[in-house]
Amino acid sequence: MFAFVRERLAARGVVTTADIYGRLTGWVEDGGRLPFTHVVVDEAQDLSVAQARFLAAVGGAGTADALFFTGDLGQRIFHLPFSWVKLGLDVRGRAQVLKVCYRTSHQIRRAADRLLAGEIADQDGIEECRRGTVSVFDGPDPVMALFEDAKAEAVAVEAWVRDRLDEGMPPSELAVLVRGAQQLDRGRAAVNFDGANVAVMTMHDAKGLEFRAVAVMALDEDVLPDPDRLQDIGDMADLEAIQDAERHLLYVAATRARDRLMLSGVIPGSEFLDDVLISN
Repeated sequence: MFAFVRERLAARGVVTTADIYGRLTGWVEDGGRLPFTHVVVDEAQDLSVAQARFLAAVGGAGTADALFFTGDLGQRIFHLPFSWVKLGLDVRGRAQVLKVCYRTSHQIRRAADRLLAGEIADQDGIEECRRGTVSVFDGPDPVMALFEDAKAEAVAVEAWVRDRLDEGMPPSELAVLVRGAQQLDRGRAAVNFDGANVAVMTMHDAKGLEFRAVAVMALDEDVLPDPDRLQDIGDMADLEAIQDAERHLLYVAATRARDRLMLSGVIPGSEFLDDVLISN
């Protein structure tokens, strides 16, 4: 399969992003010099294997403090875990967990944190303890609601969005998030009224963004976790890794909200909602 794909890529004269990083890694290891001496990597939890290898080569060719990483293991959603140490990136004993949250209210952060374990460990045994984290401001409690069908959900979310607009919140500071492209129409149905102009996007596309108010919709039993990712998995470790990634995805979606958050779906709802324990 890999040989076939590579033959097709070569025939078209194109390469993958991983191939680009692979070539850069080889170039650095052969003595190539980059036009900078230090690298700051944000969202480091989403590094791919090829990117990690490249950065390891950059660090090995530079000074002892050439690399600085920031990230949040709770927001790891793009790649399954792998060992940094085996690829040449060893931050053991040199990592620090920050405990002050400036972006999300105490109420939203506390609810979102319930989706994750109190301590999250990577493949190299580095633990990120989420206990003791504080936010610098308060806000209203998040709202969680389940409905008989998608139509009833859209009506309720529309009312919630209208309330935010009536409060004077600009449409650009609101968003409706869904698990994937298949649920986008459900999100659009909730903001299909004059003056809404509210962004509707997938949870993955919302990564790195923030809004004052967010409604996370379509949190149904057969939507999150994504059944397409779970089917045909025979290894229990892979199953647990994908379940964790889907759980982290909901964490990311919930923490896009600064002040107000609504979580909704069709009864009985995603199994992950049982851990949030939010009362209306």
